Amino acid sequence: MSPAPVRRRPAPLRWCTELALGMRLSVAGGRSGWARLVMISLGVGLGVAMLLGAATMPALTAARDARGAARAVNIGETVPRGADTMLVTQIRSEYQDRLIDGWLLQPEGDRAPLPPGVDRRLAPGEMAASPALARLMASSEGELLRERWGGRVVATIGEAGLSGPGEYYFYLGTDRLTEGPAERIRSFGSPGFPGSPLPLVLLLLAMVGLVAVLLPVGIFLAAAVRFGGEARDRQLAALRLVGADTAMTRRIAAGETLAGALLGVVAGGVFYGAAGLLASRFAPSDMSFYLADFRPVPALAALTVVLVPVVAVLVAVAALRRVEAGPLGVVRRGGDRRRRLWWRLVLPAAGLVLLYPLHAGLSGLTDRVVYQAMAGVAALLAGVTLLLPWLVEALVRRLGGGGVAWQLAVRRLQLDNGTAVRAVSGIAVSVAGAIALQGLLAAAQTQYTMDTGYDTDRFQAVVQPREEGNAPEGGWKAALGKTAGVNAVSSVGLVLPDPSGAPESIELQIGDCAGLRQFAEFGGCTDGDVFVITDPGTSVPRPGTVYTFDALSGSEAGTRWKLPAEARAVPSTAGGLRGRTSILVTPSALHGVRLDPVAVDFYVALDSSDPYALERVRNTAAQTDPSASVWTVQERAVDATLAKIRKWLLVGATALLLLIGASMLVNVVEQLRERRRPLAVLVAFGTPRATLAGSVLYQVAIPVLLGLTLAVATGTGLAAILQTAAGTPVHFDWLGIGATSGTAALVILLTTAASLPLLWRLTHPGGLRSE
Repeated sequence: MSPAPVRRRPAPLRWCTELALGMRLSVAGGRSGWARLVMISLGVGLGVAMLLGAATMPALTAARDARGAARAVNIGETVPRGADTMLVTQIRSEYQDRLIDGWLLQPEGDRAPLPPGVDRRLAPGEMAASPALARLMASSEGELLRERWGGRVVATIGEAGLSGPGEYYFYLGTDRLTEGPAERIRSFGSPGFPGSPLPLVLLLLAMVGLVAVLLPVGIFLAAAVRFGGEARDRQLAALRLVGADTAMTRRIAAGETLAGALLGVVAGGVFYGAAGLLASRFAPSDMSFYLADFRPVPALAALTVVLVPVVAVLVAVAALRRVEAGPLGVVRRGGDRRRRLWWRLVLPAAGLVLLYPLHAGLSGLTDRVVYQAMAGVAALLAGVTLLLPWLVEALVRRLGGGGVAWQLAVRRLQLDNGTAVRAVSGIAVSVAGAIALQGLLAAAQTQYTMDTGYDTDRFQAVVQPREEGNAPEGGWKAALGKTAGVNAVSSVGLVLPDPSGAPESIELQIGDCAGLRQFAEFGGCTDGDVFVITDPGTSVPRPGTVYTFDALSGSEAGTRWKLPAEARAVPSTAGGLRGRTSILVTPSALHGVRLDPVAVDFYVALDSSDPYALERVRNTAAQTDPSASVWTVQERAVDATLAKIRKWLLVGATALLLLIGASMLVNVVEQLRERRRPLAVLVAFGTPRATLAGSVLYQVAIPVLLGLTLAVATGTGLAAILQTAAGTPVHFDWLGIGATSGTAALVILLTTAASLPLLWRLTHPGGLRSE
């Protein structure tokens, strides 16, 4: 009687069973299995935390923008006065490098709107302040700030009215506003906030920064799931010995990797939450956020949680394609076959093709081309990970000689350099991306950083009252001159002739010699001199030209002034450029003609030995006119959007640097664990531990040196492409490139040195023990 045929379970059910077996084996492999699982989980967790952090940025930005839109004021709208209207004027100030924004509020009726986050009306002199500003004003550090506006804090602005808990923001009640200088509103909120789109250069800078930060994270994740590969291969051989076929062993290996990846997702969530708590506590005031906003975009979070385990399984299965796990051991197929170069050039070539449209510059290009360039940058940087293994293999094959530590390291790399290369690939991509960002950032700074040309030695601050409703010029000079810590005050008034009577676009700057030197370069100067700024592309007025001032200056109709024949033509400083011809006039050169300026700037010389002189000047300006602007004289002015992007890129680079250090430490520990028995044997036969430590450092240093060399070559080439696209001369900051590469190398060296105590422990004779 023939036996009954064995019924095979359906394939999906068998596959699930084998995956479950792999997950069980990941925790049933003794101390070695647990260590491998922990390392995979830590590696995946660090990568998941970075990805979740990136997925949080859109939500954080959207939440901040929504609150900013809710409190914004529509400027320029014509609103008739009524019981539900309010006059407002914006205030911007600084205090010891802290940016402080606020509004003056003057209700015109009992139904005037309340700002978001404020639940009571403010009488004149009453202030509603953000929690951070209230704490600062109540502290001993804010003693001078309490004097600035003379307001008494009676309320705290709620979360709905602030971009973040660290923001310095306030509303101040007043009765000094008049229609014209102030804006009349009926409600707070502007649906169009924040307004203008990002320029293409800054958009490209942000996109390249995103690629440079996230691409190394993906590479690190791919390397993390392959930790403990040799121990896993031995376990697969044991499975073959008990009857598992090749396909079954691969599915079991996938289940083992899946267990580590799932635990890594959980660990990544923990790391992400801890990072959020730390960041909310220690973030700068202009980057602070509420913990309720610190949540990833649901779609991106789900994508991360699903794709990371799937990609981990695919990478683990792909890593077995050259491994033949037989019943008697593991054989790596093609171990003597050299890596081919041609197919590794495909991805970099594709990146260059995608970047080709940038050769003509960014003018006329659309956002789509910028995103195409983003893909090209990603392809070019990813090509580094393909070229580096070939480069390392080609070099170490030719190395030889040297001391014992060198020979141990070189021989190890000749036999198996895959693990070392995988660890270095992410570092090389990071450095290449950082160098490319430096080049593009330099191009953006060229376009969005202005050389003011101001003389910072003569004056250190400028006070700008509002164009209308400001105190008389003499009152301002007297108030500023009496301020403690002020050495001198110069005023420069702007006067615009009647356009119908001026033959060219002209402006008059009226002030003393010291103040006028901020606009032009001239030698001797006495009261009564007149200078004409000559710039390329502007017409030079002829001596004797008569100008009429009756339309914009507010002076009597028919007031005329003639340009004297002795007026000297002088070149302007960068700060003097206003897009029109400027005539610099000292007071006596007016010959009694009364010209009322439309705006007056006061240049203030501060006592360098008084650290609070600038704050006292700000207090004087705020007490004279709360809406007056006070800014420090700088040789270079940086665009605010560019400064914000630079700050976010610095945050991303810092996080990436920490990830690099953590990944290298985990990778070196994994290599030492895999080789603990050979290392223990070498020590048992008398090899000094210092020699083994040297071999470990050499094994790290050789791939790192090659990786950084390839990264510098790729990064500088990419920087040249991006600078050409931005329309700036190609320039390489070799000092910055050296600092970036050196920092990466130093982090790697320190993390490798941190693993040496584990080397001493693993080379103990107990390391000869077998489980």
